[in-house]
Amino acid sequence: MTLDTLDSRTAALLVIDLQNAFVHDKGTLGISGVDTKRLAAIVPTLAELIPCCQAAGIPVIWTVQEHFAVDASRAHKKLAGHTSRRKQVSALAGTWDAEIVEELKPLAAANPSYVIRKHRFGAFYETRLEMLLDMLGTRTLFIAGTTTNACVETSIREAYLRDYDIVALNDCISGVNADWEETAKKVWKQYFCEISSSEEMRQWMTARAAPRTLTFGHMLVMVEDVPRSTAFYVDQLGFTVRPAKPLADGRPFTAFHQGVAIVGGRSPAHRQVDHIAFEVNDVLALRDKLRRADVPFQDDLHNGPYGLTIYVTDPDGVRIELYQVGAVAS
Repeated sequence: MTLDTLDSRTAALLVIDLQNAFVHDKGTLGISGVDTKRLAAIVPTLAELIPCCQAAGIPVIWTVQEHFAVDASRAHKKLAGHTSRRKQVSALAGTWDAEIVEELKPLAAANPSYVIRKHRFGAFYETRLEMLLDMLGTRTLFIAGTTTNACVETSIREAYLRDYDIVALNDCISGVNADWEETAKKVWKQYFCEISSSEEMRQWMTARAAPRTLTFGHMLVMVEDVPRSTAFYVDQLGFTVRPAKPLADGRPFTAFHQGVAIVGGRSPAHRQVDHIAFEVNDVLALRDKLRRADVPFQDDLHNGPYGLTIYVTDPDGVRIELYQVGAVAS
């Protein structure tokens, strides 16, 4: 499954322009003769998916397109713009037309700071979206919304140019013309993103929430002479020393930015690896899972230097540290 390589901690859902102007039959597109039933078909699907994302801790970011009745910038154009092809200028600022559709409005209100106002097709163009994504640590964008060949496609291209991993949710994207959509999605798949579905995203979120190891934390190596070994790693291998809390048992200790730490106390008969550490997503659930599997524990739950921690033993006797950043013992 394509989504398996993605990290839910660095993902966000971008919901583009689910506004009355484009989805409601009384909005600008509806009164201009567009069949809004096709556009509105994604609303129930999004109404189910968005709470799942919010519950999973995946930010849901909304774009709201706003236009002005008098736009001096557009007035410079010699050729007719897309707004001239409708009964009225869509999504005028401050109007019902510009509001998020009623079915989704409470979900957007859950975090108003995640609502991005834009004045053109692209979600990134002259908006604060990129800064928001940087602050959230986002590297993967799941994209949903309207309309396929205008605002959605422009935003996908903008995101691709900024090197985000992009997943377009097929059943959460709608446009005014099925033929245009089919062609657009073939181009997206070839050049810009993966095409998935809301159901695949839900399955992926469920799998990501299961207790599991997230990433390598560090390896603690036992040495006979800490100053001598420190000098070797720094002077010969170019390691850099990382500030770290002292060990609880008081042994001399040096940590490096390269993921290895050294600790005194080794004799020639000792194994050199003291322990290997990994960050996990849910140490309490993982602890229960390991206990059910009769995995030997060396230290039960306690507040370690990196978060709530347990120590277990692998089948070959290696000491494994498992910690959850930000969690503490109650």
